[in-house]
Amino acid sequence: MKKLLKTLTAVTLTVGVLAACGQEEENNTTEIGNNTGNNEANNSEATEEEGPLVIGASNIPHAEILEFAEDLLEEEGVELEIVTFNDYILPNQALDEGELDANYFQHVPYLESQIEEHGYDFVNVGGIHIEPIGLYSQDYDSVEALPEGAEIIMSDSVADHGRILSMLENEGLITLAEGVGINATIDDIEENPNNFEFLANVEAALLPTAYENGEGDAILINSNYALDAGLNPLEDAILTETADGDNPYANVIAVNSGDENDERILTLVEVLRSEEVSDFILETYDNAVVPVAE
Repeated sequence: MKKLLKTLTAVTLTVGVLAACGQEEENNTTEIGNNTGNNEANNSEATEEEGPLVIGASNIPHAEILEFAEDLLEEEGVELEIVTFNDYILPNQALDEGELDANYFQHVPYLESQIEEHGYDFVNVGGIHIEPIGLYSQDYDSVEALPEGAEIIMSDSVADHGRILSMLENEGLITLAEGVGINATIDDIEENPNNFEFLANVEAALLPTAYENGEGDAILINSNYALDAGLNPLEDAILTETADGDNPYANVIAVNSGDENDERILTLVEVLRSEEVSDFILETYDNAVVPVAE
């Protein structure tokens, strides 16, 4: 009898253990199934949370070019959100703080100077266009007509000084120290036969206002701000910078380091360099803005 009871007990325990194991396995399977469902839901939510590609840009021409490219990007599965700025400081701050995925407003020397000055960890992922700088005057219709001692106003952006001074040197108006190139400053002027006075204390965005107010004898204005103010660089400027393949001032797409291989960013650059966008730039701005080759 005792032997029978022991046998029954063993069978009961075995059944109980098997039942418990079966229940645990069922629970584990259910939990795994739930986790799989949760992971899929989380991935879906993550995709939704990624949202549009947010890019900061100057009003003209950058934002206009991006607006034209929106449909082309949508065809490639990239939704674009454009945030416009009217200065040269905030777009980089916003990118650095993670408020933007990319920005499109600055040329290479300015980007490099900002990285050096502020320690930004940015990457240039490609040039899109060049905006030739123009020299404008309310009183004189040619550079030859500028009087001796003429007051010439230029941007306070040091990154543009070498560009502007090289442009004036090419016209024979000044001579710069040998080898300074795009890094030239006003102090590098060695010969100034017309005794021009250079004032470099005006924020770039305010140059069109200074022009409209008749300040100075001539003012150098970046094309994006000139266009935004209703000026035509080819018709209104008395001198326009050459925008050929040797011009190092391409306006670029900048991103935070680590984002340069983001498929959305790569697609953005590819679309902005496309024939459709290049044609739009040429037709819209009539060589006041010039697309660059890859």
